[in-house]
Amino acid sequence: MSLSYFLKIASFCLASSALTFSAAQADQLADIKAKGTIHFATEMLYPPFDMLVNGEYQGFCRDLADLVAAELGVKAEYQDLPWTSVLPGLEVGKFDMTNAPVTVNKERMERYSFTLPISDATKGLLKRTADDSIQKPEDIAGKVVAAQKGSAELDELKAYAANLQGVVFKEYASTEEANADLAAGRIDAVANGSALNAYAAAQRPEIFTNVNPPFGHKSYYAWVARKGEDSASLVTAVNEALRKIQDDGRLAEIQKKWFGETSELPKEMPVIE
Repeated sequence: MSLSYFLKIASFCLASSALTFSAAQADQLADIKAKGTIHFATEMLYPPFDMLVNGEYQGFCRDLADLVAAELGVKAEYQDLPWTSVLPGLEVGKFDMTNAPVTVNKERMERYSFTLPISDATKGLLKRTADDSIQKPEDIAGKVVAAQKGSAELDELKAYAANLQGVVFKEYASTEEANADLAAGRIDAVANGSALNAYAAAQRPEIFTNVNPPFGHKSYYAWVARKGEDSASLVTAVNEALRKIQDDGRLAEIQKKWFGETSELPKEMPVIE
């Protein structure tokens, strides 16, 4: 074989190695910093985490994501999507990550990369204040109880109610729709994060009451990125920002603003059972 042949082979191998190295070094955080923006998506129908007020995106997650983006040295951009489109949209790369409050569970951890918790997510029930027949979670036996379609709240509600008689489940596109039907008396209770129920009850105590204690096991909301080496540096940077925001008191400030109370969150990923 000629020298030129070997030179061509060597050149091809070097080029292939360079492409492989480049692909292996793909870094979502570096891309975000190069653009100067991080593109989040969420459903803006989940008060007080995410909501539209007179056409403006507001809520706990907006305030927190603005702080995190500033720590990364970039500007945050936000996209409003139906909840059923958020995680599929993330998987196909339509945005960088979701700042929706996603319940952390084992099944999702196998498919996505979670940040540290951004809020408590233990599940509870919201009822009508005038309905004295529900005083504790097990009183939903024989009742019509709702949750958001495709949500962890719905899954946990069904698991809890498996030992109760006659529970009828109703699924809604959004929690707001479920709460509207609860207020109208079309259903008897809504399963949601206990913190969200407390917010709804505080906003309209004459209509809604938070049922205590919560029925679910201790759980958390977190944000989600795509799984893989390219997003690992992004999740690490977001986690560093979340720790800093908690340590310097800014997290407590926005918790107080949106929830009326503060809570300490894990600074390492908790064990999920």
